[in-house]
Amino acid sequence: MPSIDIRHPHSLPLPKARKAVEEVAKKLAERFGIDYEWDDDTLNFNRSGVDGKIALQPKQLRVSAELGFLLSALKGPIEAEIRRVLEERFK
Repeated sequence: MPSIDIRHPHSLPLPKARKAVEEVAKKLAERFGIDYEWDDDTLNFNRSGVDGKIALQPKQLRVSAELGFLLSALKGPIEAEIRRVLEERFK
């Protein structure tokens, strides 16, 4: 199964980083029907065809996801969009 593993540095205080991740998660939930929940400083998300998490750390965040068969063909565009959003929200 194809996977995505992105590490992105940030300089935000943890509460602000968490708020930014929450905002992104809400948009994904509205747009794509993704379910999510926090487990300490890790946001777990899933829907049919994808299962992943965003782990917040003091100086970086890590996005990891396993893509199902149908979404595996879109791995490149999905990964590019994740990177674009991270650049926008976590400069």
